[in-house]
Amino acid sequence: MTMSPSVPDPDRPPPALLALDRWTWREIAHLLFNLPMAIAGFVYAILVIAVGVGLSVTVIGLPVLVAGLRGARVLGRVERGRARSLLGVRIEEPSPLPSGRQEGGVFPWLWSGLKDPVGWRSLLYAFVRLPWGVLTSAVTLVSLIVLWPVLPFIVRGLTAADRAMVRGLLPPSDELERRIAELESDRGVVVDTAAADLRRIERDLHDGAQARLVALAMGLGLAKEKLTDDPEAAARMVDEAHGEIKVALQELRDLARGIHPAVLTARGLDAALSAIASRCTVPVNVSVDLPGRPAEAIEGIAYFTVSELLQNVSKHSGARSASVEVWRASDRLLIKVTDDGSGGARMGGGSGMAGLAERLGAVDGLFVLDSPVGGPTAVTAELPWRDRAPAGSRAS
Repeated sequence: MTMSPSVPDPDRPPPALLALDRWTWREIAHLLFNLPMAIAGFVYAILVIAVGVGLSVTVIGLPVLVAGLRGARVLGRVERGRARSLLGVRIEEPSPLPSGRQEGGVFPWLWSGLKDPVGWRSLLYAFVRLPWGVLTSAVTLVSLIVLWPVLPFIVRGLTAADRAMVRGLLPPSDELERRIAELESDRGVVVDTAAADLRRIERDLHDGAQARLVALAMGLGLAKEKLTDDPEAAARMVDEAHGEIKVALQELRDLARGIHPAVLTARGLDAALSAIASRCTVPVNVSVDLPGRPAEAIEGIAYFTVSELLQNVSKHSGARSASVEVWRASDRLLIKVTDDGSGGARMGGGSGMAGLAERLGAVDGLFVLDSPVGGPTAVTAELPWRDRAPAGSRAS
């Protein structure tokens, strides 16, 4: 995880100095606030446990306990924010619990709340902090008065324990829980992307080939009416219709290529990327070094990623040349597209970079943009490598 220079690495705090710098003062503030926060958290934990467990024999006991655990999540979020602002410890927020309506009723809602590890750990954190809050606040106050020459070292030792508590008790439940949250977000991206692609195909058909075919049908109808009265005019109209048919066929081919190009299906990434490179407005050197063909879905995403990046090179870069490299490293398919243009590309600059990053993220991919002002621009994309299914299994 990359940190800005002004924020300490939570795994390696800045070294303690004899001088009281601003980070030492932030840590002192954190330690002094430990006592009121610990008192509030301890009182809350005692109330939740006493009321929730005490009333668990009644019909309202479990809902009260679940509500208390959800409230403990709020306390955990406050403590994570305090550690983030004063100690520089950045902990990912856990994914929210579903509501009763999402769970499908009261009993699933109760069960999901009772087995919520984030809520229970937040409650445990609030319960055990009282003696530590008393100790750290007292030691910090005394040190401010009589031990101030070594105060930075005392503060650093106390906050090291605070950092360990936050990282141990207040992160998301585990890697699986974080992965579920990512997949839920990625599912939304995939659905939105598919809907946008369907709208684009519908628009292209309506505004392009469909409109041209309607005009063609009308022209042939007029030619049919003139066939006996004015054969020469009818012949000219048929010739024009023949030209319109060629244009309509080309538009349909372009549309089909935009959905899934035939050359990709038949010959793979090397030939397909060479084809789109030949249509780029600048010379493009294509290098594909793959031991075989990846799964069709991965191959398609790689193709359209390079296609959109080369469109950006043609439209926005002002480059004189570009290159495309594709290779496999372990279980990843890597793509690198570079150009010698003016640079300055940004993820939110309207060049489609953000959309590409979302699409790759939806399939557990990565997207890295390096484009300093003045160039050159280098885009690196990673996709998971999945072996291509045998032809017989695809057919079945």
